Amino acid sequence: MKIGFDAKRLFHNKTGLGNYSRDLVRILSSNFPENQYFLYNPKPKKIDRISLENQIIVEKLPTTTFYKRYNALWRLFGIKKDIESDEIDIFHGLSGEIPLFLTPKKPKTIVTIHDLIFMRYPELYSFIDRKIHYWKFKYAAKNADLVIAISEQTKKDIVSFLNINPGKIKVIYQGCAPIFKSHLSTELITQTKEKYGLPEEYLLNVGTIEERKNIFSVVKAIKGTAITLVVVGKKTRYFNSISKYVDENALQNQIIFLENVALNELAAIYKSAKIFIYPSVFEGFGIPIVEALYSKVPVITTQDGCFWEAGGESSIYIDPKNIEDIKKNIVALWNDNAVQEKMRIEGFKFAQKFNDDLIAKNMLEAYNLVLEKK
Repeated sequence: MKIGFDAKRLFHNKTGLGNYSRDLVRILSSNFPENQYFLYNPKPKKIDRISLENQIIVEKLPTTTFYKRYNALWRLFGIKKDIESDEIDIFHGLSGEIPLFLTPKKPKTIVTIHDLIFMRYPELYSFIDRKIHYWKFKYAAKNADLVIAISEQTKKDIVSFLNINPGKIKVIYQGCAPIFKSHLSTELITQTKEKYGLPEEYLLNVGTIEERKNIFSVVKAIKGTAITLVVVGKKTRYFNSISKYVDENALQNQIIFLENVALNELAAIYKSAKIFIYPSVFEGFGIPIVEALYSKVPVITTQDGCFWEAGGESSIYIDPKNIEDIKKNIVALWNDNAVQEKMRIEGFKFAQKFNDDLIAKNMLEAYNLVLEKK
């Protein structure tokens, strides 16, 4: 089987959609090396984010002067000729998009849709971005042979907002990078904590520091406690409001903000955390929750939406907008070692449903299902 992927995010996004793309290609190529995997990249990569040493994985770039210059157009429809000449059996759009004007029968097309946050929370996006996202996602969901949703919540949103038949949608969960499942040396953990000045015990949050992810509520919740909060993620304009609050309330020694942390260091920071908190208002899935569970860290997260799918029955669920509820649950868990230990064991056990082998099996079944359709 020859499988093509829209690999823009794979080569150019450091987190989120990039992680999903890289993990999926890694999982499929290692579990099913009899296939060939073509990564259609609209422009040269600046950083190597995936190994191409394996000959079954091939990077494909625009070859004409026109499409090298206008690579967005190549990704939109110029890619069609390359896909046909490579005799691709299945083309998989990994981030809610597929090229225009692919022939109806070959290749078969699949699109993964991660979330429709731009429709649930339109105030977080510009008018133009909302219109572009809607058109691309609607086109892809309508014209692809199969839609993959990364959670049951996302499937419900695809049905509701895009009016797609639920029978056309298959839920396949995400996993996480292997390093979060690996044993880390004591030396790495110690060096990482010393490098970033981390205390012996801390509350951890990982994710872009933006309004939707709602870390401001946790900053407010730990005021008046002796708990240290470590936040790892890219800062946006939203960070300015948090920084002002931290200064006004003399919380500088209680909150540590980190950016551009290497993956092995991030894994060490997870392993050392006492509790992981993820108070996001809405997500398509929530990979950081899975990373925490594999790291054997107790999780506190949001009570609604997709979060129970990632966190399972052993996690604690809070109202993300209720500061007192957040504080009460953090403090109660912080002071209860027995509950923490139980959550570590049960959470790690639950996380096994996101193992690579199961994800690979489910995805290959989806590919074969599409190929069998006439």
